Amino acid sequence: MKFEDLKLHPTLLKAVKDQNYITPTTIQQKAIPLILNRKDVLGTAQTGTGKTAAFALPILHHLMNEKKEGNKSKIKALIVTPTRELAIQISENFTDYSKHNNIKNTVIYGGVKQIKQVKRLEAGVDVLIATPGRLLDLMGQGFISLKDVSYFVLDEADRMLDMGFINDIKKLLQKLPNKRQSLFFSATMPSNILNLSNTILNNPQKVAVHQVSTTADTIQQFIYYTNKSEKNDLLLHILKDEKINQLLLFSRTKRGADRIVKRLSQQKIKSAAIHGDKSQPQRQKALQSFKNWEIRVLVATDIAARGIDIDKLSYVLNYDIPNEPETYVHRIGRCGRAGEKGISISICEPEENIFAKDIEKLIKKNIQEIKNHPFPQTEKPMNAKQKKEFEKEKNRKKQEFFANRKKNRNSTNGRR
Repeated sequence: MKFEDLKLHPTLLKAVKDQNYITPTTIQQKAIPLILNRKDVLGTAQTGTGKTAAFALPILHHLMNEKKEGNKSKIKALIVTPTRELAIQISENFTDYSKHNNIKNTVIYGGVKQIKQVKRLEAGVDVLIATPGRLLDLMGQGFISLKDVSYFVLDEADRMLDMGFINDIKKLLQKLPNKRQSLFFSATMPSNILNLSNTILNNPQKVAVHQVSTTADTIQQFIYYTNKSEKNDLLLHILKDEKINQLLLFSRTKRGADRIVKRLSQQKIKSAAIHGDKSQPQRQKALQSFKNWEIRVLVATDIAARGIDIDKLSYVLNYDIPNEPETYVHRIGRCGRAGEKGISISICEPEENIFAKDIEKLIKKNIQEIKNHPFPQTEKPMNAKQKKEFEKEKNRKKQEFFANRKKNRNSTNGRR
């Protein structure tokens, strides 16, 4: 199949040709015809499978056929996504696909002053890409009306729930017109996600591209078992390989990310961190420097994991093994995208051994262990009692995080 077979508007076909798209990915082949036929869609697809084009192209097709010349643009399509980086990426995709037509889009997110975003909204847009907090904030201030929305997309739904946006989504749904086409995409589809989809979709067509929580076959996966105190030394050992000239590295915490950057800088390895404590300009500068090959290592926390999109990225490294195996799938999905080859490297300390086993159980394959290295694991892993205490403390911190996040959001509401 080629894009021409999907019967998209000629200007869209010209735009995808400009992007060097030739053959639609599986998610595009399955979803685009359904969306063109105005069906609600419940989609399960790994990151990096071309999901954005799967909903953007048919939505643009509809908007072009509906838009009347000379009329001021109104928000007809709303795409809601969990992170700033992902929102920006989706907006860039819409801009690329709209280069030969007159469909306007804009993106809004928190962490920056709202004045520029408000000006773009006042000028009129057809497609709005937004994160939940800023969207509800500007709606509350009267800058955004959703009464004309005909197309609604909830992207990365599982991540949305992980980040505590469920109440925001419920508030948003109350403001949307009942008569609309809704599209719901998630990399994983646990029961709470299915329950949410039932409140959004009307008799949806299900599109599952990959088995839930599988990793792409194009990604080779390796793991080093080491000690906590020797993780940094092992990282420097790995970076002696000059083939690793562009590395996306994941840290569990913001402080940990900053420490890694500091240590790498001491070794004259150019790097930058991207996480929630960085301002949006700082995050964008770091990401752009990485894309431009000005820095070798970009250190990220999971808050930005699904919004980082680098063409032909070959290497991802888990400095900390995630305690939720699905997070591992999302992280390594940053490489090996759109059929390209990728290499995932994980550094595992004793307390993380149980997480590595959980990951292997989820993805139904063994991660290849690299045994011949200078910093082998000698410390004892956690026993059952220690594991139970660790899980208890992890849950306590998670509850504390979301409680503080809700408190901070309430205290800043209306002032952004």
